[in-house]
Amino acid sequence: MDVSEPASISSGIAARYATAIFEIAKENNNLEKLEENVGDLALAIGDSPDLRDLIASPVYSRQSMKTAILAVADKMDLIPALRNALGLMAEKRRLFVVPQLLEHLREMIADAKGEVTAEVTSATALSDEQAAKLAETLKSSVGKDVKIKTTVDEGLIGGLVVKVGSKMIDTSIRSKLNSLQNAMKEVG
Repeated sequence: MDVSEPASISSGIAARYATAIFEIAKENNNLEKLEENVGDLALAIGDSPDLRDLIASPVYSRQSMKTAILAVADKMDLIPALRNALGLMAEKRRLFVVPQLLEHLREMIADAKGEVTAEVTSATALSDEQAAKLAETLKSSVGKDVKIKTTVDEGLIGGLVVKVGSKMIDTSIRSKLNSLQNAMKEVG
């Protein structure tokens, strides 16, 4: 079996749930609250090993997973569409796709707001001013508001790697050195 197959199956499951949640939230004019819920839930998963264990571990019974995730949903005041979907996902043992679900929802909400997210990798952390300037520059080339999601890769030396959707702009010194090396190999 292809290694990427489980990932694509998970992504497909997550996309179906995300679409249903998004459509219901949109109908109920709840997109703003959904966006807040998605951010809160992503943070909670990042901060709580217990919650990560709940969504990833196969040892819990369907009923205990459902009871636990609904308790979390109620405590976090999640909108009904998201709360009910999480309950259903627990019943069907699909909680493991929650991280992808949140990612799909983020993209759908951003798209509805006319925003795109640029994933920016830099050698050192960007200052707020640098991130704002980069967002402005990207907005003029993309034609939409750009949210910046940054990560630091100390192996970059300098420069940036910017990914907007499927388009990648690599201005890192590492990639320039690699292309210089390749050019030298061709000559030598």
